[in-house]
Amino acid sequence: MQTKFASLLELARTISRLPTARLVFQVARDPGNVEQIFKHFTKRHPRYFIIRNKTLGAALVDLTRFPVGDQYLASIKGRNSADQKVRRARARGYRVVEIDRNDYVDDIHSINNSVPVRQGKSMSDSYLQKQHHYLAERNYKYYGTLNGAGKLVAYGEVGMWGNFAAFNRIIGVRNNDGIMYLMVSEIICRLIDSGEMDYLMYDTYFGASAGLKSFKTALGFSPYRARYSLQ
Repeated sequence: MQTKFASLLELARTISRLPTARLVFQVARDPGNVEQIFKHFTKRHPRYFIIRNKTLGAALVDLTRFPVGDQYLASIKGRNSADQKVRRARARGYRVVEIDRNDYVDDIHSINNSVPVRQGKSMSDSYLQKQHHYLAERNYKYYGTLNGAGKLVAYGEVGMWGNFAAFNRIIGVRNNDGIMYLMVSEIICRLIDSGEMDYLMYDTYFGASAGLKSFKTALGFSPYRARYSLQ
């Protein structure tokens, strides 16, 4: 009981020290879609009713800290760092491209079914059932990591909501080649170099597994208190 109380106290202290990020949804990007996601982000939290859904501990990279993508890459260097994993993936022939998911239907299905349990949870039916056609949302970008033979081994869906972008889905086959580090870092660099976004969100910190927190931290994400508005 004392250990649990100490953990809750430390969590409260962490929350009180969170920096604030002002995240703006811009309706013009895709009116119906943007308004729907704004409502999802700002609805009451399913477990903690007194707070909003994605307000405390939003996992963000402040893209404005880096004039160019190369400076971001320099910030994730170090011993056993994300940068080392990125360089490993590149050395093994992987590359990140924007994709039309309809060109990779079989590969996507294979990726989704490659591991039955992720982050301690069984894969949902929305992943396991094969989808034969994908519609491209106008405010989304779709990325894939290809191996040297051109096979898709990871993919990510990024919503462009206003002054920030957010991962909707990110998943890959499980190997030790650094493919997920390569994809996330490449997306971050492209967003920085475009100058269009202030932040990139990767869901939240609180409630994530230790492994996923470590992955996010290595790539430069940190927890924020998010303040949302709709324009």
